[in-house]
Parts: sequence; C-alpha cells; structure tokens
Amino acid sequence: MNPIVQQVTERLIKRSQTQRQAYLQMIQQAVQQGPVRDQLSCTNLAHDYAAAPDDDKLILKSSQRAANIAIISSYNDVLSAHAPYRHYPEQIKTALAKAGHVAQMASGVPAMCDGVTQGQDGMELSLFSRDVIAMSAVVGLSHQVFDGAVMLGICDKIVPGLLMAALRFGHLPTIFIPAGPMPSGIGNSEKAKTRQAFAAGEVGEDELLSSEMASYHSEGTCTFYGTANSNQMLMEMLGIQLPGSSFINPNNPLRRVLTDYASQLVAHKTALEPGFMPLGQMIDERSIVNAVVGLLATGGSTNHSIHLVAIARMAGIELTWEDMADLSNVVPLLARVYPNGAADINAFQRSGGMAFLMRELASEGLLHTDVNTIMGTGLSDYFQEPYLDSDNQLAWRPAVSESLDLSVLAPAHAPFMREGGMKLVSGNLGNAIMKVSAVPDDRWVIEAPAKVFTDQNDALAAYKAGELNQDVVVVLKQQGPKANGMPELHKLTPALTNLQDAGFKVALVTDGRLSGASGKVPAAIHLSPEACAGGLIAAIKDGDVVRLDGHAGELSVFTEGFEQREFETPQAQVSFGLGREIFQVFRNQVSSAEQGAISIDF
Repeated sequence: MNPIVQQVTERLIKRSQTQRQAYLQMIQQAVQQGPVRDQLSCTNLAHDYAAAPDDDKLILKSSQRAANIAIISSYNDVLSAHAPYRHYPEQIKTALAKAGHVAQMASGVPAMCDGVTQGQDGMELSLFSRDVIAMSAVVGLSHQVFDGAVMLGICDKIVPGLLMAALRFGHLPTIFIPAGPMPSGIGNSEKAKTRQAFAAGEVGEDELLSSEMASYHSEGTCTFYGTANSNQMLMEMLGIQLPGSSFINPNNPLRRVLTDYASQLVAHKTALEPGFMPLGQMIDERSIVNAVVGLLATGGSTNHSIHLVAIARMAGIELTWEDMADLSNVVPLLARVYPNGAADINAFQRSGGMAFLMRELASEGLLHTDVNTIMGTGLSDYFQEPYLDSDNQLAWRPAVSESLDLSVLAPAHAPFMREGGMKLVSGNLGNAIMKVSAVPDDRWVIEAPAKVFTDQNDALAAYKAGELNQDVVVVLKQQGPKANGMPELHKLTPALTNLQDAGFKVALVTDGRLSGASGKVPAAIHLSPEACAGGLIAAIKDGDVVRLDGHAGELSVFTEGFEQREFETPQAQVSFGLGREIFQVFRNQVSSAEQGAISIDF
C-alpha cells in the first residue's frame, strides 16, 4: 500500500471513530431477521399490497425468502441522461420476478439539469437540490417494506443525493444502475471554440445553438467529463455499480443485460440471503479513500470536493479537504478527457475504461483492494469488463493489458501528471479548491491586481467593455451556499479563456462553484469561509494584489494591512422568483463548502 494512502486512511479512521461507531450501531439496530414486512401490521401491509399485481401479492404474502426491492428513480425528460430510465422500472420488476422477487416504485425524486439552468436564476436551486433529493428518497424508503434498493440516477446532484439517502438506510443493500453516455457528437474542443467566439462577439446565437445541439444530441449522459460522468466513475470506485457498466451507450444490447443482472444481484444481498451485505457496512473509510483516488486520477469534477464530504458524513466518516490534498500529492493523473484533454468519455471507454484504470491504480498500491463491493469481497472484480458472449449472455473478461489510446488513458508507470488533478490552496483568505489537471504548468502561479464583482453578469459586462484586458485576478464574491445557493459560474469560462488566450495572466477567485467541466483557466473556488459567513473575501477591493500558487498551495492577498482591514459581512438577500424564496431555509442553515454544504441537520 502506498504509505501516504495508508496514512490518510488511518487518520480518517481515527478521526471518524466515534461517529462511525454510532452509525454502525444505528444500522445494526435497523436490520430485521426475516422479511422486513413481517414487522408491519396487516393494515400496513394491505395498503402496500393494494395496487400490486396478483402474482406479487401472492409472493409478498407467502414467501419468507422473497425480497421486495425499492426502486428510487430520478427519471424525467429534461435530463438526456435520465430519459432512458423511462422504461427501467418495468424491466427491473420483470428481471426480479424471474428470480422470484418483487420490486416496487418507492418514489421519484426531483432531478434538475444543470446544463439547462447554467447561468440562469434556477441554478440557485441546484446545490440544494442534492439535499432535497436525499430527503425525497428517504421518504420513499420510510415505508419500511423493503429488503433492498435500486437507485436510478446519473447526473450532477442526483447521484450524491441518492447515495446520501441510501447511507441513512445503510441496513439495506443498494445498487446504482446507470444508463450510459450518448454517442459522440462534435468534438468538445470545437464546441468550446464556438463558445469563445460567441463570447467575443464573432458569431451569433444561431451558430452557437447549432454547435450546442450537435454536441448534446440524443439520450444519454453528456460526453464531457463533468460531474455526471465523474459520478459514474465514483459509483464503480465505491463498488456499488456493476464493473464496467458506467460508460456503455444506452442502446447497446449489453446495457439491458447489465440492468437485468444488477436488479437480480441486489436481491441476493438482502438479509434473506447468506450473502447479506448492507450498504452501510460495505462503504467504509477505505471505500471513501478509493473514491477520492479515482477522482484525482481522472481529473474529475471539483463538485465532488463538496459532495464526497457530504456523502462520507452520512456514513459517519469525517472526510476533509486536507485528506484530498494529501492524496493528490501521490495519485497520478491517468486520464485525459475533456476538459482535461480533447477526448470524450466514449474514447475513455474504448481506450480501456474503468477496468484498466482501476487495475493500474491498484498495481501501484493506490487502492484498497480488500473492500467489500456489490460483487462480493475484494476489488479484483472491477479489473474486468463485461461483454456479451456468442450466446448473448453476460460474461466478463480481464481489462486490456495496455491502453488502446495513450493520448486518453495512461498506464500508472507513465502518467500524464505525477500528481492528481486537484489542489488545496490556503492563506489569509481561507481554504479553496484548485483544479489543475487542465491548467498549463505555466499558469499554476498567478499574481495580479484584483477586479471585484458580486455578480457574474457584471464581470461579463466588464469583459465586453474591455475593462479586464490586463493581468487580472477576477474576484467574484457572495456566491457561496449562504449567499445564493452557490450556483455554478461556468458562464465566465469562455470570457476568461479568451483573456488568457490573448496573452494576459488571468485567474478566478470565488466562494462559488465552477462547472464540473471547468477548464484551463486557473481558479480558486469553493473558498471557505464565504463572504456571507464572515470570510475575508468580502474585504477584497479592486487593485488588491492576489496571489494564487497551485505549486505551493497558496491563496493570499498581499496588500499591506489587508488582514486588519475593517469590513462588513454582507447579508444574503432573499431571492424571489422560480421558487427561490422557498429555499431560504436551506441558505440559513447550510454548512460551508469545506464541510460539504449540507443543509440537513442531524
């Protein structure tokens, strides 16, 4: 085992000891002997069985070995990645019926598309939707008639929310079932160039829309490596999704076979079977470390510096940004997928995919291979990939021995970078996350005067007026969870990229978020404490000299007397319209980004 990985794991176990023990006791007390439905009254059960088909009623009434599996779905037509889920519940029910089990749609959860709301007022609900999803899934599971659960979710806040809920029902075995990415459209680099040209006023909306629709063109996950595809990678790293199942396209015949297999597999993990494996015991401190290693090795979404902290907390585990930073110092970058490269997620899959990646990381002692997974004991099942044999039956084969495209997927002995794709930067402003996997080496250190804004549209107006045509650190404050729900600020990326391409040294410092597809402009994001929580970012003025150093892990203001400067902590304003006013309760009690931006108090 790599000594730093081992050291981080041991201190995580030590730090989490009290909370983890309390969590394990909670789920142990919830485990029932025999079907959980035996604990309910006849009236309770009659309500549950009322709408079930007669065959299901017979099974539920008479069989002591039949499992009732909850389906929690985030299907809607707005998210292209979730549109394939339309028919999954019936498929899952059919697959389970063949094995003598029953499934019920326990609940649907809200699922917003960050691509649709990006740069719009609705984006202020995005981060909080994660906790709403968690609470919604809990409501579905609270009927207490289920022996296991299937989670149908892929995109940004949805998977973290579903997993947070599943961990609070950690006495149940749970599996996540993906639907896969859409086939490749136009190249991501071509799409980015059109966005930059639009930001510069060189092309109009018709050309921009045509470009975007050529990229986002069918059912399936968006093909860049943002939060949605990072989610899928993490579910495999955690062992709660079938090996190699993440990045198979929706219409591939293998997809349906994998869904059937996953549905039946979770029924074999219930308390009614000898192989009982509840989720809360399966995911432990080692599993969380594996997830962080996967995030770093692939240059995954910075959103997971927030989500993984929140997910871990639901299992009684206290993950910190320092843990992530220390792991980043020893985890090599093995994937180049846009925005960290030119390729898309389909190219990653063709190059060897998750099986190759996980085997390479394990060969360097960077993964805990002795963890439990939905497949059984040990991580070696994840060093293989699924395929259909000559009889169209599901089979497994070892990962490719070598990467099939070295520009996309590198072996551990010859990585793209010797360090992971994420850094912790600290100084007199607090702590922030810097994603460096897509940033050129000569841009890791920026020292320049600040231009300060409290609205990204004002920053864009300044760009269009030529007021940012200089070496500049754009400071965008009052964008944290308490201020406005921490919307992503991806709208700024084309403009800042144009400034950088024009030869200026440019960086962004914000207590807000960037998209999971944040690119090659250096940015210190998720700054904690945020302005509305008394953070010193509120004190920054135009002209203050700001230094961002990704090598040294530094973020500081060097203006004389800055730390003694008097300033007023800005008060968050209640936003009205699109239901944002209803979410004020979340803003009032949310924790910092560094603590997972959790608004659920328990």
